[in-house]
Amino acid sequence: MRNSLRGAALGAVAVAAVVAGTGTGLAAQAPSAQARAGAAVPQRTPAHLVPRELPPRPGSDWYASDVTKGLSETPPFCVEKTFPSAGAIHRTFWTEYDTGAAQVVVRTGTVEAARKLAAAAEKKIRDCATDWEGQYPEGTASWRDYGAVAAEDGAHVYGVHTSYPDSEPSIHLFGVGRDGRTVTVVTWGEMGGYAQAPLAAFKRTTTTAVIKLYHP
Repeated sequence: MRNSLRGAALGAVAVAAVVAGTGTGLAAQAPSAQARAGAAVPQRTPAHLVPRELPPRPGSDWYASDVTKGLSETPPFCVEKTFPSAGAIHRTFWTEYDTGAAQVVVRTGTVEAARKLAAAAEKKIRDCATDWEGQYPEGTASWRDYGAVAAEDGAHVYGVHTSYPDSEPSIHLFGVGRDGRTVTVVTWGEMGGYAQAPLAAFKRTTTTAVIKLYHP
C-alpha cells in the first residue's frame, strides 16, 4: 500500500515516460517495449535534446531513448491528453536514480494552431496542482511560475510540487516553448522539493530545446 501511495504522489515519478525507477540506487533500465517498438526518428530538424543538455544529475549520467514518432506510452505528468499523436515526436530520459525527464515536440499545421497548443499546455500545468489535489485529496500540491525564457517565439518555465502522506514528495519542472508552428514541452522531475530543483540549468535546457526546433 505504501508503494502504491508513493506512486500516486509522484505521478509515477510523473515526468518521464520511462525512467530508471522510483528510488535512489536503482539501475537505469531500457524504455518500455512499446517505446522500443516505436519508429525511431532520425536526428533532423526539428531536433530533440540530447542527454548532455539536461541539468546535471550528481552521481549519474543521463540516458535517452530513441527519438520516436507519436506520444509515449506514459505521457508526462501534468500535460496528459494535451498533445495530438499526429505530428508528435517524443524522447524520454532517465538516470540511475529517481530523476527523469521527457521532451515532446509537435509540428502543427499553422502558427495559430501552435499558439493554441502551447497555451493549452501552459494552462494544464498551471491547473495541475489543483487537479492533482482533486484526485488525491489527502495530498497537497502547489505550483510556481518561473517566468518567460527568451527563445525563438517564446518559452515559459513552471514548477509543480506534490506531497502525499507517508510518501516521498516530488518536484517537477516544465518548459513550454514555440518556434513558428512547432511546439515543445520539456519536463523534469525527481523526489524532493523546490529547493532541489535545478532551475537555472533547466531554463538553459528549455532555451536549448526551443532553439533546436529548427537548428539541430
